[in-house]
Amino acid sequence: MRDDQDVAGFTILRPDEQVFARPSWRPDEQVRTIVELPLHATMRHSRANLWRYPAGATGRLHREHAQEEVFVVVSGNPAVMLGDPPVRHEAPVGTLVVVEPGTPLKWFNDSDADALIFAYGAPAQSQVEIIES
Repeated sequence: MRDDQDVAGFTILRPDEQVFARPSWRPDEQVRTIVELPLHATMRHSRANLWRYPAGATGRLHREHAQEEVFVVVSGNPAVMLGDPPVRHEAPVGTLVVVEPGTPLKWFNDSDADALIFAYGAPAQSQVEIIES
C-alpha cells in the first residue's frame, strides 16, 4: 500500500506488498527480479531497490559514476566482484558493502539458494556505465 507522500511523509511496504518483477529499465532481464522502491515511495534524493538473485544468477559488471551505493545482504550467500581488476568478495547474510562512485562492481549468486540484496544509492540520479553484460 502506498501512503500519500504529500500527506503522510512516509511509505510502508510490507512483505506481502512487495512484488518482484523484471527491472522497468531492463525488461529483457531473464533471471534477476526487483522491487523498485521509487515506484512505491517518493524518493527525491536517493534510490533504493530490493534485488532477488536466484541460484546461478549474475548481474552485470558496471561502474556508477554519480552514485555512492550501499548494499545489504538480506538473505542467501551471494558474492560481489569489486575493483579494477575485479576481486571476488564473499557476502553472507548481514554483509554491508559500500561502493564509491567509479568503482566497478558485479553481484552474482553461485550458491544453491536464492539471495536477496537491498541496494541504496545517492544521489538519485544514476550515471551507470556497463563494462560487461
